[in-house]
Amino acid sequence: MSFLCPRNSGQYCDATVGVGSHARAIIERSAPHGRVIGIDRDAEVLKLAKNILAPYDDRVRLVHAPFSQIRSVLEEAGALPLDGCIADLGVSSVQLDRPERGFSFRRSGPLDMRMDRSRGETAGDLLRRVDEEGLARLLCDLGEERFARKIARAVTRAREGGELNTTLDLAGLVARSVPRRESNKDPATRVFQALRIAVNDELGELDRFLQDAPDCLRPGGRLVVIAFHSLEDRMVKRRLRALALGDAVEPGAPRFRILTKHVVRASESEVARNPRARSAKLRAAERLPS
Repeated sequence: MSFLCPRNSGQYCDATVGVGSHARAIIERSAPHGRVIGIDRDAEVLKLAKNILAPYDDRVRLVHAPFSQIRSVLEEAGALPLDGCIADLGVSSVQLDRPERGFSFRRSGPLDMRMDRSRGETAGDLLRRVDEEGLARLLCDLGEERFARKIARAVTRAREGGELNTTLDLAGLVARSVPRRESNKDPATRVFQALRIAVNDELGELDRFLQDAPDCLRPGGRLVVIAFHSLEDRMVKRRLRALALGDAVEPGAPRFRILTKHVVRASESEVARNPRARSAKLRAAERLPS
């Protein structure tokens, strides 16, 4: 919130609203007339957000859509230009904590992993479709998995033997395939990350968001992005740098100034309260006057 700087009568977008925690913080800090458009591709968490944000119903609007469609969503809502926009990337705690969603490698569930269960192929569909070489490449590129080939080979054998049906099946298979383990990290972490990113086209969605979101801000408007792995964070860092430098990627005079000289991480006390914050990386930028 210190980087977003919500103010009275401001217009804001929580582009990955989830259950509404950031949106509620924005609404409270922009009282009494600030407004928030909340976007999320997960209709199930939007239902939770609607209940949580019910006391502020006249100042918040929730939209079921991927955040890559931010411009069209805001145009339809008549909510341009914005005074601030936040995107909290990746999977939400609600999705992780519900085994039936298939995101968790700690509890048994279907191999789903879709953030929007109304469309698209599941992780199980992907694992049945992709060949061994393609899977190894996917795990290496999207999970930065060192043992991608070993895991892909084991997945192919398990798939052919009908032994790959649940999240725990996959997690156990990965654990048996990895010769060395990282301390304090489950061996299935990178594999589940890679599959989730592929199923939801997360990097493509982020790229489209980063192209459109800056132009949705008025001069002085701020963009705040929280990433949880290096693939996302590199994309955010490069895009903000391009906007700030006016280089070949973003030709012309600089249009933004970067507010975070170095990436901002959760404090030790915050991580103690919320261990999932340990991977969070926050970057922010402000649009310059025209």
